[in-house]
Amino acid sequence: METTQITSLQTLNNFLSERDNNENVFFISDIPEVCKEYPCVLGIDEAGRGPVLGPMVYGTAFCPINESTLLVDLECADSKALTEEKRDNIFEKLCNASNKIGWAVEVIAPNTICNSMLSRSKYSLNQVSMDAAIGLIRAAVNCGVKIEHVYVDTVGPPEKYQAYLKSIFPKLKIKVAKKADSTYPIVSAASICAKVTRDHALQVWKFQEGLELSHKEFGSGYPGDPLTKKFLVDNCDPVFGFPQLVRFSWSTASKALENTAYHVEWEDVDEETTPPANTTSITSFFQMTNNKSTTKTEHSFFTQRGLSRKVEL
Repeated sequence: METTQITSLQTLNNFLSERDNNENVFFISDIPEVCKEYPCVLGIDEAGRGPVLGPMVYGTAFCPINESTLLVDLECADSKALTEEKRDNIFEKLCNASNKIGWAVEVIAPNTICNSMLSRSKYSLNQVSMDAAIGLIRAAVNCGVKIEHVYVDTVGPPEKYQAYLKSIFPKLKIKVAKKADSTYPIVSAASICAKVTRDHALQVWKFQEGLELSHKEFGSGYPGDPLTKKFLVDNCDPVFGFPQLVRFSWSTASKALENTAYHVEWEDVDEETTPPANTTSITSFFQMTNNKSTTKTEHSFFTQRGLSRKVEL
């Protein structure tokens, strides 16, 4: 976690453009002194849970309870009901009110989402979401925010999620609800921080695969978007699959792969058969050797996707 001074959309863009798309990014604003002195309300919401492209972003906002009317004055509302221009405008206002309002976000990379959902030990998107929310609350507490009330937009059954959070933060008053982003202004503020961050993360996205595409060319990232569908068809390598912008664990991506990727049939291995002495291991094709030593390092294809070898073949 890092504390950063995001004072405008421009500084947000600059910050995001310097980060690695393959890694999660967690940052929190400077903490207003009033948030350390007076009881605060804190809200949590996400943006980008459903798209097949790009990161999912979890956001939080917090302010003193006696300053809650400020959120209404700033026109905080459910980010999905606002235009992009309106969201950006409100985000600028939130930044300008940094003496009374603080916020934080976690940008969860597509790699993280896919590797979690496809891991051998089941780790669902709901659990990824809950862990992000817990991390945001802990970050605020560790930074000295005097939290009293917490409002969270639900993931799954609200009662079950609320009980789970209460077991972790027994001293806090926690309310988990459906459509909390349109009910509680502090959750609306969190929703705007998350949505604006995701939008601008896509705008400054750098393709490590060498593609030179504007965010306008791959659309919103939602499976039903024609531009997104076209992007998936046009940018699928028959061997290596999709660019890292794509959540390859989504069924939309899997279906696109079926029509584009090479079909591979794996032969059964006879465990009693010893391979010839001159047989080259397939793993050697995915390693690079340093000219000055015999030390082998993982190929960038694996390191960029957060993959590591667990068993020697």
